[in-house]
Amino acid sequence: MIGFIVAGLIIGALARLIKPGKQRLGLPATLLLGLAGSVIGGTIANLLGTGDVFELNVLGFIIAVIASVLLIGVAEGIAQSRGRSIR
Repeated sequence: MIGFIVAGLIIGALARLIKPGKQRLGLPATLLLGLAGSVIGGTIANLLGTGDVFELNVLGFIIAVIASVLLIGVAEGIAQSRGRSIR
């Protein structure tokens, strides 16, 4: 469980580094979006037959970072339409 949280934080941080521009996200939002991205990446990697959902593998990690970048973009769009930052 702790490894899953650490992986989510790393994936969320990498996604924020990759996404251009300044994101107004707090640490909890980065963690949650990273965790969501890691579940999405693990699920897709599992469907492709490269590993289990909670197993760390290269393809799942790459897909998780891409999914997190997309989720950050969606979260920013929602926050901007509401006129506030994400914490």
